[in-house]
Amino acid sequence: MPNAPLGNPKISSSNAHFAMPSKSRFVIELLVAIIVIRIPIISVPFKWLESYFHEVSHGFATVLTAGSVSHIQLFPNGAGLCYSQGGWPIIIAFCGYFGAALWGFLIFNLATWQRGIKVSFACLAALVMATTLLWARDLLTFAILCSLTILLLLPLKLTHITVLASGLRVIALMIMLNALASPMVLLGLSGRGDAVALAQMTWIPAWIWVMVWLAFSLWMLYLSWQRVVNHARKTTSPKL
Repeated sequence: MPNAPLGNPKISSSNAHFAMPSKSRFVIELLVAIIVIRIPIISVPFKWLESYFHEVSHGFATVLTAGSVSHIQLFPNGAGLCYSQGGWPIIIAFCGYFGAALWGFLIFNLATWQRGIKVSFACLAALVMATTLLWARDLLTFAILCSLTILLLLPLKLTHITVLASGLRVIALMIMLNALASPMVLLGLSGRGDAVALAQMTWIPAWIWVMVWLAFSLWMLYLSWQRVVNHARKTTSPKL
C-alpha cells in the first residue's frame, strides 16, 4: 500500500498525552464559560473559585514576603478578604487579581495534560481543603470552601477523560474571565479595594493598576489561545 499516510501513526502516538482542544473547541469552551458566568445562580460557585484564588494569592504573597496570614474570609456574592500581618504590602495588594488570572492559566495548562486530568482535580481539591484547615475561621467561609472542594471532587466520578479535560478548561477560562471582569468593579468603588490601596502606597493612580490587571488577564487568555494554535500547527505540519 504505497499511498498509505505513514506519518499519521507517529503523530497521534507522540501527542497521545495531550488533551489540547482544537481551535473551534476552544472557542466553544470560551463561549460556554462566558455564558455560564452570566447565569445568576449557576455562576456563583465559579465566582467563589475566582475569589478563592484571589485571596489565596494574597495569602501566598504574604507568606513569600515573610509575612503571616491570620485567615481568609469569603462571601456569597464573590467578595473576599485576606487578613495578614507583615510582608511587603505592595506585592501583597498587587497579587490578588494578578494571581487569580495566573491560576486560571495554570489550570488551563493542567487541563491539557491528558494523563494528569484526575490528578489535577485532586490536587486542586487538596489545595482548597488545606486552605480550609489553615485559614478558614468563620462558618460561611468554611461552607464555601467545602462547596468548592466538592465541586472539584465530583468530576472524579467521571471516566471520560475528554469530558473531564473540557470541564477543567472551562473552569480555567471562567476563572480568567472573572479575573478580567472583577477589577472593573473597583472603578466604581471610592476609597476601597486593592487598586486604591496600591495608589495610596505608590502614588500611581488606581485606574492604572486596574488597567494592568485587565491587560494581564487578557494576556493569560491570549497565551491559552496561543497554546491551542501552536499545538494545532505542530499536529498538522507535514513530517519528513
